[in-house]
Amino acid sequence: MLKISFSTQFNPEFTLPLQSNFLKVMATIVFQFEDKNIASKTYSITNGESVLDIAMEEDIGLHHNCGGVCGCSTCHIYVVDGMDHFQEISDREEDFIDRAINPKINSRLACQCLLKSDTDVIVMVPDQTALNGH
Repeated sequence: MLKISFSTQFNPEFTLPLQSNFLKVMATIVFQFEDKNIASKTYSITNGESVLDIAMEEDIGLHHNCGGVCGCSTCHIYVVDGMDHFQEISDREEDFIDRAINPKINSRLACQCLLKSDTDVIVMVPDQTALNGH
């Protein structure tokens, strides 16, 4: 017969294994679309993830011809709310944004928008039809 005994003493060396994702606080990202035929979509995003990461995971259909290495402007987005919650824009990113279709003051490249705080953000995906075939 198997005998199991439990101790009521506290063992400070005993710890529960926790996955690192469990400890991360989630924020939300809302994808709005310039194409009014596409409804807004809301997903979770964690500190350190990029807008492009979420777009790819959730099949948003955001072009990223260079593979997300800041080598083109196809993942161009507009940050509607939460610009301060992303890493600062680099000179290289600014150069590529200048090449994007219809750049604005709130333009960013989704591959370079890494969330730096666990705060909700809203982005707009420009109409992607001009990029089809690229």
